[in-house]
Amino acid sequence: MELEGAIKSYDWGKLGAQSKVATLAKANNLSFNIDNENCYAELWMGDHVSGPSIVSGTDQSLDQLLAKDKELIGGMSKLPFLLKVLSIGKALSIQVHPSKSEAEKLFASRPDLYKDPNHKPELAIALTPFLALCGFRPYEEIYTNLKENEPLYVLIGAENVEQIKVNGPDGLRHCFSLLMHSKDSDVHSCIAKLNESFQTKEPTTDRRIFHQLNEQFPNDVGSLCLFFLNVIELQPGQAIFLPAKEPHAYLSGDCIECMACSDNVVRAGLTPKYKDVETLLAMLNYDGSSGESKIFQPKVVDEHQLLFAPAVEDFAVVKIQVSTKKYRIKNSKFGSIIIVLAGKASANAQNLEPVALKEGKICFVPATSSYIDVDVTEDLVAYQAMYNDFS
Repeated sequence: MELEGAIKSYDWGKLGAQSKVATLAKANNLSFNIDNENCYAELWMGDHVSGPSIVSGTDQSLDQLLAKDKELIGGMSKLPFLLKVLSIGKALSIQVHPSKSEAEKLFASRPDLYKDPNHKPELAIALTPFLALCGFRPYEEIYTNLKENEPLYVLIGAENVEQIKVNGPDGLRHCFSLLMHSKDSDVHSCIAKLNESFQTKEPTTDRRIFHQLNEQFPNDVGSLCLFFLNVIELQPGQAIFLPAKEPHAYLSGDCIECMACSDNVVRAGLTPKYKDVETLLAMLNYDGSSGESKIFQPKVVDEHQLLFAPAVEDFAVVKIQVSTKKYRIKNSKFGSIIIVLAGKASANAQNLEPVALKEGKICFVPATSSYIDVDVTEDLVAYQAMYNDFS
């Protein structure tokens, strides 16, 4: 079943044809016109109420179709995952996602801000060089960062910074809370002094990113969060997994993203949107660990498939890369969604009409089909999202 994804335009997206989201949307639907003055940020593929996909050639959305026939998703009430493509030209917010129990409480108490009761673990697989902040750095590294950047050391207080060295997570919790509760005037002063001091110092990765964030969000406390969080530079094909409670922010690049079917985000910096600082501070994981430990390693299924299956049941992603040959792709017993990034092939799913695959093509493969046979005529690259029944 061919789909058209929901296109989301946010100011952090890439402009016009520079956006992978826009070029894939155009390849999928030739009647779609790219506006080079518009920022195309996300392409949603799934049945989430905030952006359900449309079944091609109909006026029916995927959520409407699945509500009528649960057999298409193996008896589930809805798809447990949401697949996306992201094109990031400007930093996303410093944020965290709640656990399932926290999401239920937030939804019950503030449904205007937190739109559903589900958790939102997510996986990002880089399509281009991809820059992100992810998780707290090792305690010693944070301590050193604060000591070496005197304006930040003064802002938080010497006696408080020393607690990171002595008390690890409790010391970090205290210092990060002090940072996030700092007066705007003190944050502005700290940023100005850091900016001045960096003019005469070697342009390290941290300093380069500090300038980038401060240009995008002047005088925002999120620029100072940089010195607490790991900088992750993914190359195409590398991935990070973000469980509940993990602080993070995507900074630039294009990626495939898959998550539990939710849109719950708690923000605290680098955003014009509502900042729920107290909620974020209360739910963060304050464990410090290296950036290298955040890289998610896929499992090699065979020479044509890599399996990204994190420790959550909601989703798994398979990267499919097949040169000119016939190949069988397994489907999940709860259905799956496939997006084609490159190549050409004919796809024959069990019990369904053949579909021509090419760049931008999005297909929902119902649970009633246990496999998809592809006859590849031009090197095929695709991603398949499904329920995680691999554990």
